[in-house]
Amino acid sequence: MARRHNVRRVKIHRSYSVSEAAKLLGVSKHTLSRWIDAGLPLIEPKRPFLILGSELRAFVKARQPRKQPCRPGEIYCVRCRAPKRPAFDEADYIPKTPTTGQLAGLCPTCGSLIYRLTKTATLAVASGDLKVTRRPAQERLSDSAHPSLNVHFRRNEK
Repeated sequence: MARRHNVRRVKIHRSYSVSEAAKLLGVSKHTLSRWIDAGLPLIEPKRPFLILGSELRAFVKARQPRKQPCRPGEIYCVRCRAPKRPAFDEADYIPKTPTTGQLAGLCPTCGSLIYRLTKTATLAVASGDLKVTRRPAQERLSDSAHPSLNVHFRRNEK
């Protein structure tokens, strides 16, 4: 399985040695050697091998797996690694903040819970034709008008 590397860490106007590039991307030097054999261009083909940052960034971006965008009515299942329609075409909307929340459903293939973060304003677009049930927001401690009763405000007296 291909892995996603953080290519934003690679500076495009800098040259990297094999060990520097490996440490920057969190891979081994042998992986970088395999990438050189697979076509990662070097500045010069003699030692010390130097790789231009822009070439490294372009090469790693081209090798990364494509993101699978979710269409309306789909939620990405991490276990199946694919966008799925929730079982029974039903999902719950759980508000997290006043403007955002998440759609929660059940994966029809593996049975795990699947979630999709969405804004309240775009909920109709993200949910598509799913039957959405709105859950009440969970009350936060800061939303409470009464202080917690298990807090002791006095100093320890000796």
